[in-house]
Amino acid sequence: MKQPLAYIHPDAKIAANVVIEPFSVIDKNVKIGEGTWIGPNVNIFEGARIGKNVKIFPGASISAIPQDLKFSGEDTNAIIGDNTIIRECVTISRGTKDKFKTKIGKNCLLMAYVHVAHDCVIGNHCILVNAVQIAGHVDIENYAIIGGASAIHQFVKIGTHAMVSGGSLVRKDVPPYTKAAREPLSYSGINSIGLRRRGYSSDKIIEIQEIYRQIYLRGKNNSMALDILELEMKPSKERDEIIRFVRSSDRGIMKGFMK
Repeated sequence: MKQPLAYIHPDAKIAANVVIEPFSVIDKNVKIGEGTWIGPNVNIFEGARIGKNVKIFPGASISAIPQDLKFSGEDTNAIIGDNTIIRECVTISRGTKDKFKTKIGKNCLLMAYVHVAHDCVIGNHCILVNAVQIAGHVDIENYAIIGGASAIHQFVKIGTHAMVSGGSLVRKDVPPYTKAAREPLSYSGINSIGLRRRGYSSDKIIEIQEIYRQIYLRGKNNSMALDILELEMKPSKERDEIIRFVRSSDRGIMKGFMK
């Protein structure tokens, strides 16, 4: 249902049961899936690909051109997965020729005033709390939670099930299953409450804790700690995921807490 005061470009592809409220603008080369609600005063620019049952609240700006002076008008996208909620005044830039897309996964919640810059990839079931600011080329994996007013440096990676404290300055990669807090941002244990809520057993949580004791608490550098984990700890999905993440970190992972 389109309100008469909304503008939709004739080339936009809108599913039949999408609701578009007054004063919203839908540009050309936009696709919006079934059951999506576009609130009033929303701007959806060229290149947006919005899934099913998405809710976009007033003042949001989706798929605007990147805030990157190297951008030269290439054909890129901003992709929003099914069932994601985008609250008031969120801004999401489309990609550049690096990845040609910015992508938000399914079942995410982006609270008010979040900014997601060009070429970011955010997984499924992620929560970005109010005023989180994400620079370009950031990867955030499934089920991560980023506390309010945090700022994430470009090219940073945040692992699955990680939790970042509110107001954090994230300059280094945050490994999977961890909590990150303090300044400078440091390892603060594993996200045991979140893991329990998502069905992880006590034995599995203890296993993850032991992995991070080896990395952060035994006085070894990362390479030595990972070698020991591979030699002495039984392979598992979680062990292999942590080893992969740490080995592939370009910026380096956050440090352990130092008094």
